[in-house]
Amino acid sequence: MDRLVITGGEPLFGEITVSGAKNAALPILAASLLSAEPLTVNNLPRLKDTTTMLSILTQMGVETRAFDGGVSIRARDVRHLEAPYELVKTMRASILVLGPMLARFGAGKVSLPGGCGIGARPIDQHIKGLEAMGATIDVEQGYLVARADGLRGAHIVTDMVTVTGTEHLMMAATLAAGETIIENAAREPEVSDLADVLNKMGAKIVGAGSDRIVIEGVAALAGATHTVMPDRIETGTFLCSVAACGGDVVLHGAKADTLDAVIVKLREAGVTIESGADWIRVAAEHDSARERLAPVSIRTSEYPAFPTDMQAQFMALNCVANGTSRISETIFENRFMHVAELGRLGAMIEVEGNTAIVSGVERLSGATVMATDLRASAGLVIAGLIAEGETRVDRIYHLDRGYEQMETKLSALGAKIRREAEPR
Repeated sequence: MDRLVITGGEPLFGEITVSGAKNAALPILAASLLSAEPLTVNNLPRLKDTTTMLSILTQMGVETRAFDGGVSIRARDVRHLEAPYELVKTMRASILVLGPMLARFGAGKVSLPGGCGIGARPIDQHIKGLEAMGATIDVEQGYLVARADGLRGAHIVTDMVTVTGTEHLMMAATLAAGETIIENAAREPEVSDLADVLNKMGAKIVGAGSDRIVIEGVAALAGATHTVMPDRIETGTFLCSVAACGGDVVLHGAKADTLDAVIVKLREAGVTIESGADWIRVAAEHDSARERLAPVSIRTSEYPAFPTDMQAQFMALNCVANGTSRISETIFENRFMHVAELGRLGAMIEVEGNTAIVSGVERLSGATVMATDLRASAGLVIAGLIAEGETRVDRIYHLDRGYEQMETKLSALGAKIRREAEPR
């Protein structure tokens, strides 16, 4: 098991390229099951989660051929309509293969999903939607076992906004007979990216990016080539890193229009941000006499509001801000596990229900901390970058699920950070 060792206090300068979005890539890979023809995916991030999804497809009999920057997938000879526990247990997005299997083959078996322990993320909306389209789904020995004698279109109103639920039902509906309408749909850019791929494959989807998506089922889908959108959460994480450390960095391959809520809050904190069609420049003072950042209060909510996946990173910023801020988490009920670890670095944070009250301090001090989930890992890395002395971030397998070579990119900007094996 690896950890990151960080010596804080270094400003960040230079240029890096943002990787493809994990949360867009995973459903796009699952969508390959909807066609017997090749799907070529460019700008695929090299992450633990994308590797897991490709392993799930490979053990089903799907042909995968990796190349520099992407993968070609052909689900022509699918032999095993099952996603086993040993693969699914590490990643909740594995459930996304069930709908495509049902839609194309009429059956599928997926282990109940795992992933980060940041609170309940129920799959009942997935099941409810698939059943509305005519599927029969049972739980047998820890597996979802689904069958359908041809899916049919349905009018689905989800009880809550769910990104993976919207993506899952949208994929299944592409091959269902008739029209499917998804109300209360997630509006995230990753949903729109998936819809773009499916439409390239011959699907008939309108409304992606709004809260009402309409899908007219077709008899079959073809192959396609698609470039995965840039990862807006990785982008936001690097923006916060520069804001925390000071410096001047250009992020290439980044889309500012997917991060409006984050950029507004960074500017409120006192950070300079400029952007073009496919780049973002972030600058912050870095000398010892610079004024501390202004405290920024945030409330997480569904897109286009402030993303829950950026909450931990902003908490790290607020730990050294000049004043008090309030961070309210409305998406997950257990996403403040990083608070105790930030406290080990000297942060002053009190939690009241779903709100963390952060009193900024002048400095943090290095210590050994433990990552509890994917985005908490990123917040702890940022805290380590600004802490005096050495910080060790243990259990970074969480980080590797969603960030491609984070330490390499930060090192290229001047950070003192390295990966090493944790002692046994």
